[in-house]
Amino acid sequence: MLASCALLLPAVARAGDWLRFGYDAQRSSAPAGSTGITDRNVGSLSRLQVRLEGIADSAPAYVRGAVVGGARHDTFFVTTNYGRTYAVDADTGTILWRFVPPGIAAWDHTAQITESSPLVDPDRAHVYAAAPDGKIHRLDVADGSETTAGSWPATVTLDPKHEKIASALNMSRGLLLVAVGSFFGYAPFVGHVVALDHTTGVVVNVFNTSCSNRHVLIDPKTCDLGGPGLWGRAGVVVEPGSGRLLIATANGSFNGRTLWGDSVLELSPDAGRLLQSYTPSNANYLEGSDLDLGSSAPAVLTSHLVLQGSKDGKLRLLDLDRLNGRDRTPGRKGGELQTLSAPRGHEVLTAPAVWRSGGQTWAFVATYSGTGAYRLVPGPKPRLRVVWQNRIGGSSPVIAGGLLYVYGPLAGGLRVYRPATGKLVAALPAGTGHWNSPIVADGRIALSEGSANSHHVDGVLDIFRLPAG
Repeated sequence: MLASCALLLPAVARAGDWLRFGYDAQRSSAPAGSTGITDRNVGSLSRLQVRLEGIADSAPAYVRGAVVGGARHDTFFVTTNYGRTYAVDADTGTILWRFVPPGIAAWDHTAQITESSPLVDPDRAHVYAAAPDGKIHRLDVADGSETTAGSWPATVTLDPKHEKIASALNMSRGLLLVAVGSFFGYAPFVGHVVALDHTTGVVVNVFNTSCSNRHVLIDPKTCDLGGPGLWGRAGVVVEPGSGRLLIATANGSFNGRTLWGDSVLELSPDAGRLLQSYTPSNANYLEGSDLDLGSSAPAVLTSHLVLQGSKDGKLRLLDLDRLNGRDRTPGRKGGELQTLSAPRGHEVLTAPAVWRSGGQTWAFVATYSGTGAYRLVPGPKPRLRVVWQNRIGGSSPVIAGGLLYVYGPLAGGLRVYRPATGKLVAALPAGTGHWNSPIVADGRIALSEGSANSHHVDGVLDIFRLPAG
């Protein structure tokens, strides 16, 4: 059944809500509790397809019982490649409202795109969405109207033709956190993190990965060092408790002072200060071989350990207390606790899911060639141990309600596994895609299809639902 896309004119997070990519600020992609979908009923889900103007090359957000148009609706929110944002009724697939960014004609149908996932404010009254013009828009959940007071829409790049918002938005301590990269590495660009006041849109801090001694938005022509950008799917990751921020940078120059190519960086909670760093000893090789360390964002395993995937097909286990293995001084190379292969040794372009069950910590990693489960073995020398792997590629995995969901962007289909064994439980139909990943809530799965790089303006959101009654 294909729902038509009617053209419409333009607190605290609650149980069931899925407000951002990765579910929480640390990007665990593993909500606790029941989803209403089990290994017994997942095979009976039916698919409803909703047509969109554009490709939502990201993950949706979800609010249970959102007040939209004066009535309560379980609602999905999606942003497409040219910045259109939709509110979709999770039961019927009806488009409740659609926001079109002003000036869209200037970049519609071009290579100037966004692949960022939207974020719903914990107040459940506002949704934040990126657009290819380098602005973040604050929209009213009730009707999609845009906030234009204060500094909204908020500018996060001075050169949107070269600097791209590809990573998902995040929020912590009242700050909206935006990671900015580049379009296919074409200079000039400066990768950076922007921390915005979530109510006013005012820029609170900027951390630049090149010319990091400058703490404002930079015209990249004034710092033309060719990177490094930020394009990992999870973008800015928030450490639980401390609120410190983690990012991983792509290829670029490194000097350990103002240039931070191929590094994991820990920033203060307001993104105002660099606290410590990790840079692999072979960073020069990674840069010269186009093997970005920052093809994936850091994944927090425990309060002391973080996992970093990379385009070189490696997973690196890092000590969060001393990223360089010795102390917290930024700029030194080396220091990883363990290096092991990603599934089938292929590049990691996805965000891992981190699952805690039965007192154990697991990481699930997908590459385009395989999916694997890694269990943390704690102790004086903690290690990750491979539990299972397969040859089925995937995008960023999600574990919800005791099931592991992995979308196959190259072959299509959404596969559902038992997380501890890798046994296939169900395979649901879906077309091919790119960065797309699912969310699971209240007896439904939402998954978009297609690649933003196709520059198409027609896309599909799949909603899988349990049978009525």
